[in-house]
Amino acid sequence: MVAMHGDPRFDQLRRNLMRFVLPVSIGFLAWYLLYVLMSAYARDVMSTVLFGDVNVALVFGVLQFASTFGIAIMYARYAGRKVDPLADDLRAELTGASAGRTGGRA
Repeated sequence: MVAMHGDPRFDQLRRNLMRFVLPVSIGFLAWYLLYVLMSAYARDVMSTVLFGDVNVALVFGVLQFASTFGIAIMYARYAGRKVDPLADDLRAELTGASAGRTGGRA
């Protein structure tokens, strides 16, 4: 199993994962930090009423939830294309099973 860490396919798997996780994590944390900082230091902007009882802070808060779900959906699609097939092949090799994908997860 330790030999797998030196396998170029394992390195490719890590690169594929990091290619998505790192920029999206940095982007989301920056977006969240903007929300927190604006809530703390730009209260006038955040309290601006857009319509009815809806202000900028409420829209930011709802967009935090929406972006979280959006990222989860994007990751599931990305992993299905770029991460899972390679991980399944490596797992099959490690466990001694056939290398072909059967469509199911172990």
